[in-house]
Amino acid sequence: MNQERLTHNPFAGLVANDSGAASEIPPAASRKNRGRVDIIRQTAGRGGKTVTVITNFTGVSLSEMKDLAAAMRQACGTGGTVKDGRIEIQGDKRGEVSRILAEAGFKPVLSGG
Repeated sequence: MNQERLTHNPFAGLVANDSGAASEIPPAASRKNRGRVDIIRQTAGRGGKTVTVITNFTGVSLSEMKDLAAAMRQACGTGGTVKDGRIEIQGDKRGEVSRILAEAGFKPVLSGG
């Protein structure tokens, strides 16, 4: 008889802690909640052009905001900037921006028009 080896290990997702008891490994996606950020669609004062504005960053450095803005510009295929503690992305790109912020550990909230 040809016996197949068992490849499934039911204990693969467990790791022993200091007390010797096994506990589950936390999933990689469950990062610390970095706080709420507001995503606003604006057209006022911009010649009728739509801009997606991300505000209310707390505890985020300017360099990290620039990195986030670069990732958003790349994903949306549009221009954008970091100005006065907020990120501005050209066009109505709230969906893409929300996804990027959620992956970075923020809680994005769509607010305003």
